[in-house]
Amino acid sequence: MIPRQISGHIQKMLKQFPVISLTGPRQAGKTTLLRNAFPTYQYYNLERLDHRTMIISDPVGFLKTAGTNIIFDEAQNLPELFSYIQVISDEINLPGQYILSGSQSFLLNHRISQSLAGRVNVNHLLPFDITELGMIQNLTIFQTILNGFYPRLYDQHIAPDNFYPSYLQTYIQRDVRTLKGIENLNTFSRFLGLCAGRIGQVLNLTSLANDAGIAVNTAKAWLSLLEASFIIYLVQPYFHNFNKRLIKSPKLYFYDTGVVCSLLKLTDQKMVRTNYLYGSLFENLVISEILKHQYHQGKQPSVYYWRESNGIEIDCIIEQGNNKLMALEIKG
Repeated sequence: MIPRQISGHIQKMLKQFPVISLTGPRQAGKTTLLRNAFPTYQYYNLERLDHRTMIISDPVGFLKTAGTNIIFDEAQNLPELFSYIQVISDEINLPGQYILSGSQSFLLNHRISQSLAGRVNVNHLLPFDITELGMIQNLTIFQTILNGFYPRLYDQHIAPDNFYPSYLQTYIQRDVRTLKGIENLNTFSRFLGLCAGRIGQVLNLTSLANDAGIAVNTAKAWLSLLEASFIIYLVQPYFHNFNKRLIKSPKLYFYDTGVVCSLLKLTDQKMVRTNYLYGSLFENLVISEILKHQYHQGKQPSVYYWRESNGIEIDCIIEQGNNKLMALEIKG
């Protein structure tokens, strides 16, 4: 198992908070991390009907009998449990009692804010970052962009053109249709592909909606879903010392370049190298690495860009605290 950067941070937070949550995209390695980093914790997968049935039949009795040091994986599937965890964790009043993990962060975080606010430390695990891989794969930058960073590609040596279509189909079928009730999956898939073609660009919501054949409000809702699913990230403009000439719309990026390449039908590194979007793909790689580094250190992202209406632009601005900024120009 490749060690994950966030593991040490979670260990530290378990000494300070009664409940820890870990969210992130599907197959980012959450279950593997938790089961290997915390082998003494009891483990329950709440996607399993038998686990849910056993717990919900008598949640108070279960929690009191099982004690603490429990991992509840895919915890958003049993939202009724959260209020009981609140009561029991308050009674015990010790750190490190429960770890809640889930892929549908939009559901899990909503449940947490309702029942466990102030008691839980929230963390996010994304696919591997370059530091975690240690560049041991000895790949070209083009192959790195094509592969992306999902653990299964490296653990099981799966080709990206086999992994990502299946991954995206699972995401669309399970998270988009089942959880959000979006019926026109073909239109959503087209929308997702159009987003991939706009990486590194200032978001023009009207143009995106028109090209997808949907209403602007629908496009907003679908972008919010993609953000909450850790598929895309919208980098906001930096507004300090605001002036009217600044561009005010966000720029669109994906968390993983392998997902983008799959959506763009890029299947080998030559196609990546010669594609008209290569510069944007490289920029996306850099931005996503910065985001992963910050999340895996237990920090909230502080990444922005700057563009004035006259064309003056800074690709990336990172807030470093103490009123310090780092400005980056990204060239592939």
